[in-house]
Amino acid sequence: MKLLHRYVIKRLTVMSLYSLLALLALYSFFDFVSEVGNLGDGNYTGFKMAQYIVYQIPAHAYELMPLAALIGGLIALNQLASGSELTVIKTSGMSTRTIIGMVLSFGLIFAIATALLGEWGAPTASKSAANLKAQAIDGKISTGRTGLWIKETNNIINVREMLPDQTLLGIKVWRHDDQFQLVESMQAESASVSDNNSWQLNNVKRSVLGDARVHTESATTENWQSGIQRSLLGVLLVDPEQMSVSALTTYIQHLKTNNQQSKQYEIAWWRKLMYPIAVLVMALVALAFTPQSTRHGNMGLKLFFGICLGLAFHFAGRLFGFTSQLYGVPPIIAAILPTLLFALLAVYLIRKQEKR
Repeated sequence: MKLLHRYVIKRLTVMSLYSLLALLALYSFFDFVSEVGNLGDGNYTGFKMAQYIVYQIPAHAYELMPLAALIGGLIALNQLASGSELTVIKTSGMSTRTIIGMVLSFGLIFAIATALLGEWGAPTASKSAANLKAQAIDGKISTGRTGLWIKETNNIINVREMLPDQTLLGIKVWRHDDQFQLVESMQAESASVSDNNSWQLNNVKRSVLGDARVHTESATTENWQSGIQRSLLGVLLVDPEQMSVSALTTYIQHLKTNNQQSKQYEIAWWRKLMYPIAVLVMALVALAFTPQSTRHGNMGLKLFFGICLGLAFHFAGRLFGFTSQLYGVPPIIAAILPTLLFALLAVYLIRKQEKR
């Protein structure tokens, strides 16, 4: 039996990996088409574009794991059914519960891989992709742990972060003369940027370096004109889909401390927790749409409906997320409901097959 378990799990895993590679190739092609228009902007060369596309692969892999498990599981199980191997397995005395256990074991492999990608691989690679593109297109910009760094004429500007309402936090400006000697430094607790690139600084502290002494002054508010495009600062906005569960936990608390809307990030937090479970559910859905023998229905048709169902699940999570933000549905319900509905559907179809 153990040999049979390994055989079935191997077939399911290999076919799902092939499906994942095919989907990643498709997504990478879409990235290529999207990025071609940016070629030639600044130092954004073909090599930089290729690097950017490669850095996007872990995030795409994370996003596509449930769909890959479903498609791979459907193809592998349908191959077993069409070759009468599934019938032989059942007639050898293996119960439906045992078959479900094998399918869930396969799903668990992909669920663990999904959790690891979501917590470490995808967030790190996505940040690297965003930083690479920003630095290539505008060589005067750099991002890192300390926020955004920009070189503008005689100013070096550091912005620690941007909140969802586009309020800037932790602004530091160093101004130098033509001989690159520091002549002035300025710090502001927060700032808002208008459409004409004027910065409204709050709680400002300024130090001006003279020949013999340093003159300091402070102001509650101050207008500061900058040549930095407002859109350039958007690189600081944190995409919740590209954050790990631990990072989301910290950031949600940070937003609440700053009286910011955090629902979008709470939905992402719950979705991150549910996503590995969704992989297990998709493995069950694959079994539910697998005919037990060649006599039970059109295999191609069941395969088609199964893939359509997987695509529906893929977009249902986003739809429920938007619904939660629009109508005030609790984030936990918006995140759990799609997975729960598909799990119930899979159980119902499997039980229905058993009664035949």
